[in-house]
Formats: sequence, structure tokens, C-alpha cells
Amino acid sequence: MITIDDFKKVEIRVGNILTAEKVIDTDKLLKLSVDTGEGTSRQIISGIALHFPEPEKLVGTRCAFVANLEPRMIRGFESNGMILAVSAVEGAFSLLIASDTIPPGTRVS
Repeated sequence: MITIDDFKKVEIRVGNILTAEKVIDTDKLLKLSVDTGEGTSRQIISGIALHFPEPEKLVGTRCAFVANLEPRMIRGFESNGMILAVSAVEGAFSLLIASDTIPPGTRVS
């Protein structure tokens, strides 16, 4: 269990995926460029490639991202955030999608 104060530390924002490509020599990783409303795009490395065999179809999708994680090196690429998704035991998978009317950078509350 965490306190509400702990939860408030997590900054979840809407981001618009600008580019999406497979990380070479990996099965699970995608390299995303994401507009999070900060004026410059962020690079986010995510283990969702098995669910998106055509990653370019993610371009233009607005999703929820954790925006205040410390940067992390993954397979030689710096990742500056985390995309939020859900998966079920039965294999169902979904990104947490925001409406196109919600601008990048909007904080999830």
C-alpha cells in the first residue's frame, strides 16, 4: 500500500506518438518519439513490440505516459518515460488511449 502523497508524485501525462520503430536485434522493444507538450520530443523505449508488429501504425496515437521517471539506458538507448498499458491473463493487451481532443502534456488526474 502507498499513501496518496506517494501516488501524487507520479506524473502521468498524455503524449502523442510521433514515431515508432523496432529496436534492432530485439524482439520486444520499440523506440518511440513522443510529444508530451514540452516543446521537444522524448524518446521512450518500451517492451510492447510483440503487440505491434507494424509499429508505424502507432504514430498519431495519444496515450498515457509516466513523465517523471529517471532516465534509464535500455539496449544502448536512453528512455525518458514509460508508456502505460494493461494486459490480461488471457493475452488481451491495450495501451491507455486518450481522445484526440486531449492535447499532449495534459496531466492525468
